[in-house]
Amino acid sequence: MLLSATLVVALTACSGAGAEQGPNDPNAQTNARSGDQGEALSGERAGERATAQADDPRPLVLTTFTVLADIARNVAGEHLRVESITTPGAEIHGYEPTPGDLRRASGADLIVDNGMHLEAWFEQFVADLDAPHRVATTGIDAIEIASGEAAGTQNPHAWMSPLAAQRYVDNLVEAFAELDPEHAADYRANGEAYKAELRAVHEELVTAVEELPESQRVLVTCEGAFSYLARDAGLEERYLWAVNAERQATPRRVAAAIDAVREQRVPAVFCESTVSDAPMQRVVESTDAVFGGTLYVDSLSAADGPVPTYLELIRHDADVIATALTGASEGEKE
Repeated sequence: MLLSATLVVALTACSGAGAEQGPNDPNAQTNARSGDQGEALSGERAGERATAQADDPRPLVLTTFTVLADIARNVAGEHLRVESITTPGAEIHGYEPTPGDLRRASGADLIVDNGMHLEAWFEQFVADLDAPHRVATTGIDAIEIASGEAAGTQNPHAWMSPLAAQRYVDNLVEAFAELDPEHAADYRANGEAYKAELRAVHEELVTAVEELPESQRVLVTCEGAFSYLARDAGLEERYLWAVNAERQATPRRVAAAIDAVREQRVPAVFCESTVSDAPMQRVVESTDAVFGGTLYVDSLSAADGPVPTYLELIRHDADVIATALTGASEGEKE
């Protein structure tokens, strides 16, 4: 049941304000990165990685985050080795690269980032590297952030719309064909097949939204990470803050969200997997809305989790939203 009935989505997408970790999801790792992820590239695991690379002659494509890596793998097929700098569950905006990340990047044949200021750390990260670099969002019809500290800059979360994600695919096809001309035809074929899947997911989403009353087609999020999805699916977007880099759920912003939820009778609100849901829980406590569940934006889950691929991430979010907005949430208020 993809998005059905009332769609005033209070998605607490990309960020739980405060600094608390999100207790709602085992993959929540708000800003948890330097220690655990840095250690993941040292010692025994680093040795295992080096051995695997030595045994794999394919060119290495290094992406900045897991969603981008999954899209790239679908284009690359069997011809390239694609890895992500960040691990499942990581928060991408304020990531702090480790020495191990730099070592991996120095051995990459191509480095791909999202661009649009998503990875605030990336420019310095690649400053002294010789590896070719591509921006996945080149040519995107960008949406400007409307408020907050980042007002007037491009919203970087274009991958949250399956339609916009097709531009990612086109850019990757071009980059991979230049990197490995021998398999250019395969990359083009893989890209076209994957774009067909993206269009199908988009159509599912739009069909679900069309079943909702127009007055309730509103996305109320914590971070403004759903601007592209909202635009392409026919939704109005509201949020507590524009990007995770701000991480400010001020009393004024929370109060504005509470007013919007009350006025438009939003039935459910949501929170993203990589952040605390505390700010949105304050909205829940002050309104008739329920907490609808965990959404994924900046990161995939582990392989055995709910969203191990990009397509599953989009479908998961749509299903969670639909279920909650149609009153089927287990947390529905009496």
